[in-house]
Amino acid sequence: MENKLSKIYEAKEYIAGLIKETPEIGLILGSGLGELADKIEDGVRIDYKNIPHFPVSTVAGHKGQLVIGNLEGKKVVAMQGRFHFYEGYTMSELTFPVYVMKALGIENLIVTNACGGMNREFAPGDLMLITDHINFTGGNPLIGLNLEEFGPRFPDMSNGYHPELIKLAERVAEKKGIKVQKGVYSAISGPNYLSPAELIMLARVGADAVGMSTVPEVLVANHAGIKVLGISLVTDMAIGEELEPLTHEQVVAVAEKSKYRFMDLVQGILKEVTL
Repeated sequence: MENKLSKIYEAKEYIAGLIKETPEIGLILGSGLGELADKIEDGVRIDYKNIPHFPVSTVAGHKGQLVIGNLEGKKVVAMQGRFHFYEGYTMSELTFPVYVMKALGIENLIVTNACGGMNREFAPGDLMLITDHINFTGGNPLIGLNLEEFGPRFPDMSNGYHPELIKLAERVAEKKGIKVQKGVYSAISGPNYLSPAELIMLARVGADAVGMSTVPEVLVANHAGIKVLGISLVTDMAIGEELEPLTHEQVVAVAEKSKYRFMDLVQGILKEVTL
């Protein structure tokens, strides 16, 4: 565990040596939202491959770099591309950047993703504020010796997605005239999309949306005392009784069509969030 701590701080020191100001808010930009990092002013861009001990993103459409600078008056560090369990990384490896962001100084994290909608009230293109999650990945990044320097052995998850940040997001969405849904996000390991029977099961246990990311990062963020806001973009409907064939290209197409509304919401939240 000392080895993991040393790796976290080695990565942190490398990044800190390239920036002038301490970031306040972390952004994990999922499918369709990577362009938001291009709006960061005075941005320092660091390829993941150059950061000690960082994984490297292998998913098409994920640039694979940290962008650190100013956005809507806030000092941010954005992950332009994330890591997934299905890429072959361990849970510890794919959540490593969250601990590094905490070491850099962030106290708030906005995490985004593309997902399949399971709630029949949803439609492709909807934005969903995550109120809670169900972990069906089969793993947990907190397994193993605890990093006492970051958080407790048994972290509480009663407010895994911070209520005040959810309320702020709702206010911003209303002000901008952006429709938002709220719901429970279920994480699976992937990389395959689920079978009809699996989707029916998840819907019955309370999931409103399903995806292949986010929950591991949120678990680590909560362990480290970081306040989290999660936002999902519904790219397709994943209703077991009505399931149709789906490709990654279809997901990307809907994400591309909806990205400007998504970015507008996140920028509005950044502008109004108090630290």
